[in-house]
Amino acid sequence: MRQVLADFSVSISELKKNPSALLTQASGSPIAVLNHNKPAAYLIPAETYEALMDMLEDYELAQLVEERRGDKDQAITVSLDDL
Repeated sequence: MRQVLADFSVSISELKKNPSALLTQASGSPIAVLNHNKPAAYLIPAETYEALMDMLEDYELAQLVEERRGDKDQAITVSLDDL
């Protein structure tokens, strides 16, 4: 059985009945949506999703910076005036 990674959980049928009440009850925390008692999806607030996407983008950019630092010997020196 897969682990539920949320403090709140709801079945798909419960979610269909009254989604706004569940979102209010969770107070911005993630909600695990269960299908046959197994996590089928996670419902998170839009703000949380946006923050996760920002963090992922920052991580990917940091990885790119580290990769390019390894290619420093191929760098071309330019002055700001040349740009």
